[in-house]
Amino acid sequence: MRIGIDLGGTKIEALALDTQGRELARRRIAAPQGSYDATVAAIRDLVAALESETGQTGTVGIGMPGTISPATGLVKNANSTWLIGHPFGAGLEAALGRPVRLANDADCFALSEATDGAAAGAASIFGVILGTGVGGGIVVNGALLSGPNAIAGEWGHNPLPWIHPDEYPGTDCYCGKKGCIETWVSGPAFARLYKEEEGEALTPEEIVAAAQAGARPARLALRRYADRLARALAHLINILDPEVIVLGGGMSNIEALYEEVPARWGAYVFSDTLVTRLARNIHGDSSGVRGAAWLWPEGSSA
Repeated sequence: MRIGIDLGGTKIEALALDTQGRELARRRIAAPQGSYDATVAAIRDLVAALESETGQTGTVGIGMPGTISPATGLVKNANSTWLIGHPFGAGLEAALGRPVRLANDADCFALSEATDGAAAGAASIFGVILGTGVGGGIVVNGALLSGPNAIAGEWGHNPLPWIHPDEYPGTDCYCGKKGCIETWVSGPAFARLYKEEEGEALTPEEIVAAAQAGARPARLALRRYADRLARALAHLINILDPEVIVLGGGMSNIEALYEEVPARWGAYVFSDTLVTRLARNIHGDSSGVRGAAWLWPEGSSA
């Protein structure tokens, strides 16, 4: 049995899968706020509950905000700030009495969709999170690529490429830089830019609905969004050249993107052929927790 844990800012979801990827049990609780020790204890109790319910023990994979620094073994870059600076991996292993594998939540999304999702069977995949923030994960031949700095896939904190004069210099990003891709194609960015351009405060869902109803300002906003996303992904294709790019997060629900973006990104890709496939995720909100479980591949054991 494989157990996956998706550690979010407001909730923790736990899932047990059999060797074929079938769900055996699932639990969800509110995430403890502001306490590292309470977070470790909550995960320990969730694992115990799943194992009690199924009557089996399992390997444990954790999808987490941020990542573990290879240099220190401590958490870095997590928006759940109470985890930062703590030996999260070692703490969980002590609490659970077994090895634990951890990965960034966007990496878990990519691994899930590469294993038995929208990119199953592809040799190379880039999984994209387009939500409150913008992240990504890379899977090659079924294995996550994390890199020596544990930041592979962090495309959201590169500048928007082929920037237009009216886009320069871009908005301040929380990372300390300006014009990051996240400040252009996240859900909040889409709503913010629409308000700046049209003077009306709408949610991303309301903008998309207005575009579908034929409202010209919303249709133009959606086209601008698709063009910016196409530029950002074309830059990625020029570097990684993945077989499949899978979209996740709230903005991935915009059906128009799956036609608009591929129709635009060819103008920026440095190739006379372009067969990269843009796909919508299959597992939806469950991709993160499923990917965490798949951090232990077939044949591994705790």
